[in-house]
Amino acid sequence: MSISRRQLLQFAGTASLLSAAPSLVLAQKLEKASVHIAVGGKVGTYYQALTIAEQLGFFKDEGLDIKISDFAGGSKSLQAVVGGSADVVSGAYEHTINLQSKGQFFRCIVLQGRCPMITLGVSKKTLPNFKTAADLRGKKIGVTAPGSSTSMIASFYLSKHGLKPTDVSFIGVGTGAGAISAIREGQIDALANIDPVITTLEEANEILTIVDTRRLKDTQDIFGGNMPAGSLYLPQAYIDANPRTVQALANAIVRADKWIMKAGPAGVTKAVPASYLQGKPEIYTKAVEKCFEAISPDGMIPEDGPPTALRALAAYNVDIRNAKIDLAKTWTNDFTRRANEKYPEVKV
Repeated sequence: MSISRRQLLQFAGTASLLSAAPSLVLAQKLEKASVHIAVGGKVGTYYQALTIAEQLGFFKDEGLDIKISDFAGGSKSLQAVVGGSADVVSGAYEHTINLQSKGQFFRCIVLQGRCPMITLGVSKKTLPNFKTAADLRGKKIGVTAPGSSTSMIASFYLSKHGLKPTDVSFIGVGTGAGAISAIREGQIDALANIDPVITTLEEANEILTIVDTRRLKDTQDIFGGNMPAGSLYLPQAYIDANPRTVQALANAIVRADKWIMKAGPAGVTKAVPASYLQGKPEIYTKAVEKCFEAISPDGMIPEDGPPTALRALAAYNVDIRNAKIDLAKTWTNDFTRRANEKYPEVKV
């Protein structure tokens, strides 16, 4: 069979396109190349893998055109997806359980954090003589946003000590400078938040830490098992309609998780936007060090994690306690497992 000069030139042109724009060709294979991710407090170490995947081009390598919208807290980013203005939530796994109790089915596909990385600290300014949880009755607790994972940690702590969430006032303060100012100006009496906010206040000796979920053993001791935290979760209907797109998302986050493990705290500090550092790279690096163990090494959800999260929510939430939750529909490791096969090793 002979090939004409014209056919040869056409073939050469196609080959050139393939070599020059592999991401374009890959994007054609995805059901949706453009994906909108909603996150609550992107600057936090809680969402580090999301930032690394964005900054180092891991999403682009998978053929994805990602838009990220940042909100004050996890409950706000969730509202964006429920309302249809975003596709995917970068947030706390336990929201999938809350949603199912309301008849909405969302599923976690990959972990960013294997611990909540949330710390509850008491203000040394307004509660200098704090002794027990009872001292928080009637007080104001700052959280990223009401209904967020930070309020979950605070509520769980209160329930373990005989108090109800209604015994305190939850005040939304975000995850940045506003949260720090709220403590320093005496607007709140305690704060449940993430790093680098917490490390900034700890280093300044402005809070007394009473709950710390930045380390694996502490988290397991507090909750009685593994407590999956930062993740990508999205509507089951979206997963069903866009499996290749969802796989690409998982690939990018798993690659970011593994990159963080290899790069270490100093490498992460160099990779994130300068605005994250607030002019104090040493504080940011120290914050990453404190949370480093909490980063998922491979994006996999531990099998005992979902039951642990359900018990934690049921401890203070009557609606969850009375609901019939099918945990198997709130998470899957299928996409993450394939991502690990694609990226068994990651170079830094």
